Amino acid sequence: MMCIKRNSVLLLLLCLNVAIAQKQQTLLTIDNEAISSDEFMKLYNKNLDLVKDESQKQLDNYLELFVNYKLKLKEAVSLGLDKDENYKREFENYKKQLTKNYLSDNKVTDALVKEAYDRMQYDVKASHILILDNPEEEDTLVAYNKLLDYRKILQEKGFESAKEKYHNGKTVLVEDLGYFSTFKMVYDFESKAYETKPGNVSMPFKTDFGYHVVRIDNKRPSRGTATAAHIMIADKQKDSTINPEERIREIYKKLQQGESFEALAKQFSDDKSSARSGGKLRAFKSGQLSSTVFEDAAFALQNSGDVTEPIKTKYGWHIIKLINKEAVKGFEELKPTLEAQIKRDARSKLINSAMVKELSKRYKIDKNPKTKAYFKSIIAESYLAGKFDLPEDYNGDDVVLSVNDSVFSNNDFLQHLKTKQRQYMRQQTSIKKILDKELELFYENSVLKFREDNLENENQEFADVLQEYRDGLLLFALMEKQIWNKASKDTIGLKQYYEANKSKYVWEDRVDVIIASSGNKAMAKSVQDLVKSGKTQEEIKEALNSDGKQNIIFTSGIFEVSNSKLPKDMNLVTGVSNIYEHNQAYHIINVKEILPSGIKALEEAKGSVVNDYQNKIEEDWLLKLRDKFKVEVNKKVLKRLKSKINN
Repeated sequence: MMCIKRNSVLLLLLCLNVAIAQKQQTLLTIDNEAISSDEFMKLYNKNLDLVKDESQKQLDNYLELFVNYKLKLKEAVSLGLDKDENYKREFENYKKQLTKNYLSDNKVTDALVKEAYDRMQYDVKASHILILDNPEEEDTLVAYNKLLDYRKILQEKGFESAKEKYHNGKTVLVEDLGYFSTFKMVYDFESKAYETKPGNVSMPFKTDFGYHVVRIDNKRPSRGTATAAHIMIADKQKDSTINPEERIREIYKKLQQGESFEALAKQFSDDKSSARSGGKLRAFKSGQLSSTVFEDAAFALQNSGDVTEPIKTKYGWHIIKLINKEAVKGFEELKPTLEAQIKRDARSKLINSAMVKELSKRYKIDKNPKTKAYFKSIIAESYLAGKFDLPEDYNGDDVVLSVNDSVFSNNDFLQHLKTKQRQYMRQQTSIKKILDKELELFYENSVLKFREDNLENENQEFADVLQEYRDGLLLFALMEKQIWNKASKDTIGLKQYYEANKSKYVWEDRVDVIIASSGNKAMAKSVQDLVKSGKTQEEIKEALNSDGKQNIIFTSGIFEVSNSKLPKDMNLVTGVSNIYEHNQAYHIINVKEILPSGIKALEEAKGSVVNDYQNKIEEDWLLKLRDKFKVEVNKKVLKRLKSKINN
């Protein structure tokens, strides 16, 4: 008896200790909501490498950021932003997309990955005829029969004849698709294209777009990927003195004279995102860029370092340099990338079907065997006519399917049928066939919906990612409502803030210059002499760009002295400069005027002023939130956290 009492006391003390320990793990409370140290440290550790300001890595400072973050979420909920229909719709769309990444059948996924990899070994060149999906005008049989006729013309007389005869740009499209590879087209179309032999036309088939036949004109081994650099001169130029075609040909001449491609890209390319790296682009494969002209020109280059002559695309003029070409990588190396692509692709439907079979082994699923007969008796042919003539004794609450403790009723299935009704109107089908197909699809969707609705409880990683997005979406809506919109629309407040702080917004020293650039130092010296003697740009170009050579290129404008076009050691005096070596070239700079530093006008500094004004509004707003919501920090727990991380 004594032993039992002793054990009971020990057990009680143990429970009390656990309860006390758990209570002590509450780091802070905001408006009586307890927030654990685990939640805080989880975010701290996750964001540690992303924080550039070293002071924010201090636990006290990061705690301030964390509290502000939590206060904003509190305010968002108090304003009802989590009830906003746009918010809920965007969140649900994201949740559905994210769910797909957590629902998969490994065997099916592996088979699809292997299939995609095998197809990647080839590019197919195709043309097709598409009857756009319009159930009000075309049903499957009509479209199928039409396509049989169209197919014959496409097979026997070729693309041009078929286009001239059938293409109307509205209901029927006859298109040359060029070369493409895996993931470029919708999956059903891709599959039919790869299954059809070159020179043949497929039998009619359906995709989400409508009804197709596809002709395969050629099948070639994949060109792999190309990594290239380019110099681009855009068609539209701010400098009215620049003729794009003339400028690209000037640059091409300099390349032929041995000047560095990378240096010329840095100096003159209008593609700023690649210019800073000498014009280098990300690797690409056939069909990946929005310009087949550019792709074909790049892949036509044979050796690393080869360059094209100037070519024209819809974006402007280009000179392309091949860095390297690579064949398709090995299967194991590409497998993770392919898996990710497949989960975002229509192939995911196949994965979902396999997942339902697997879930059926884990969940308790009961189907009502009377559902099909019941709905056949109540919807009859009115369904195909676009109506629902439901009987007076219709019972919408009867169970169609139960998955564990979730029930899917007649009303749920009826809603499913309504969403599908339009596609069946006036089709040559039967209620029985419709119910056979749609009831099975409803079963599958219901099981997946149960899985989706409960995934947060079943998968912690999914729950964490979803919570981050939920919070991020709320914060964006809140900041837009309370800060960003106010700052951009409050013109009086913005002007008052600018007037009180305009000493912060100043121009650097600027120079109005004409820059002459050359890859040859002796040529730069000649320019210097000619400029000093009063020669114009045109006279200098005529004198030095002779015999078909492009020795000099001029650039003019007003630049801050820190601009990358100007040498860092540039001497700020008016007149003709010494020769500067900069960006792997030689430059003579004629400084027409020096514009000393000074306060920017509001319009000139508006971007920075709006940003700073937003920060000021946010600071004042956060102070009000601290008054609105009571914040209490458990200093003992904070001290213990600091000791653990030596902070």
